[in-house]
Amino acid sequence: MNIDELSPPERRLWEAFPRGESVDLSSGDPAMNDPTLSDHWGRERLVRAEVLVALLAGAVEPESGHVAAVRLTGARIIGALNLGHADVSVPLALTGCSFDEAPHLYWARMNSVHMMRCRLPGLVASGARVDGHLWLEGSRVSGGLWLDGAHIAGILNMSGVHLLNPGGDALLADRLTVDANVYCDQGFTADGEVRLPGARVGGQLIFREARLHNPSGAALYASRLDVAANVFCDGGFTAHGAIRLRGARVGGYLSFVGARLSHPDGIALNADDLAVETDVYCSDGFTASGGVSFAGARVTGQLSLRGAHLDNPSGTALSLQRLQAEEVLLRPAERVKGVADLSYAKINLLRDDRATWPERLQLDGLQYESLEPPLPARERLDWLRRDTDGYQPQPYERLAQAYRTLGLDADGRSVLLAKARDRRRTQGLSRKVVGWLQDVLVGYGYRPFRAASWLAGLLAFGTIVFSLHQPAILNEDDHPNFNAFFYTLDLLLPVGDLGQERVFAPKGIYQVIANLLVIAGFILGLTVAAGATRSLSRE
Repeated sequence: MNIDELSPPERRLWEAFPRGESVDLSSGDPAMNDPTLSDHWGRERLVRAEVLVALLAGAVEPESGHVAAVRLTGARIIGALNLGHADVSVPLALTGCSFDEAPHLYWARMNSVHMMRCRLPGLVASGARVDGHLWLEGSRVSGGLWLDGAHIAGILNMSGVHLLNPGGDALLADRLTVDANVYCDQGFTADGEVRLPGARVGGQLIFREARLHNPSGAALYASRLDVAANVFCDGGFTAHGAIRLRGARVGGYLSFVGARLSHPDGIALNADDLAVETDVYCSDGFTASGGVSFAGARVTGQLSLRGAHLDNPSGTALSLQRLQAEEVLLRPAERVKGVADLSYAKINLLRDDRATWPERLQLDGLQYESLEPPLPARERLDWLRRDTDGYQPQPYERLAQAYRTLGLDADGRSVLLAKARDRRRTQGLSRKVVGWLQDVLVGYGYRPFRAASWLAGLLAFGTIVFSLHQPAILNEDDHPNFNAFFYTLDLLLPVGDLGQERVFAPKGIYQVIANLLVIAGFILGLTVAAGATRSLSRE
């Protein structure tokens, strides 16, 4: 490029480049330095993109003892800044600049790139390699920011960035690799989908105070995202559209504290198969209009839903199906609106609050070691009976085991008795009758003193009746002395012989009473045997 063809602002930049000096083309009127007003800037602020390309491609040698760099402020850059496949060894630092066309850095190798508070009609950096930081703080990018397959050795700073591509990809960063932190905070906004599937972040991913808007689809699509440290989606984070973290991995903790997610009639937060090495916080004002799913997730520490608002009345508001977690704190700010699915989850400690139990639950296959608070059995049974699938045996068995672990055997027996009663409601008429008799007589074996009471009552009744009306003697020549107590006992016992029943024979109504005692003894014997068998099997 011939230096004589350069305009005055381009010449200033050309001459400053070898020493890495800054060139400021800003106006003395601060109001006119807004890049959105660049159409009103004069020629004194115009710089052709080809001049920047020439400098970055090595048209001018660095001055000895200095680090060459393109440092430009307040310019309107016209033409195409095309560095595709270029190998740029000097920094590029643009501040408060406006581009007429989207810069192209695809598959370029850059030293470091700073485009702060700039206006860009898009930025294409697919496959680019940045050996320093990519700093876009405060910039406004319309038409999409493409970082798919890029590798940034330092920090990716998008603090305060506005991405505008409604209905399309606001940020396309599939398979992006950032060795340090990623900042999407301090007023970061995106109108369009933010895509990070398969991306890898070596430090922290920070979406604090970010506002994402893509109500017709995914506001944040980050399946298989891998973050070595913490992920922050808190501090006023809002998303209109789905948050998808399916199969993501977080090496620290994941915070949605106070976040507001909205995807009505859909999944507001899909964290299925997520792996988090410490804790997950969807708490302290966390609000989701739409479903929240941690199905198949693994949380090494605590999953906290304390003070959350979960609203999906037409479907599943919270899915913890197949979740594995050390602790789940399920104490939302209000009753969950919709189904809470805890089926087949494995939780060491489950903390909940009776006042905020969902009206509808799914508990089949849920495993836990402890419940806090344990609550009396009659209250916990109300929890079990909220299961939308109706009677399932496993939740009763698991709750009874939890009570026995705490040494609350009476509560454990009450749960198992309730299990038998609830099961009876699902059976046919004949089984219901038999079950009802077992319940009345011995409480299905979980009320052993009830059987003794029935036996004592029948024995007393028979003794009184047959003391007043002695049965006839069948054999006058050889018979023992009649004893009303032992005669009644002989009738009641389904096995064994006390020598009374086969010698004495009542008549009329007393024969009927004797037969009823025999039948009652037979049924009582069967139910006692069933209860004893159940007790032994528990031991």
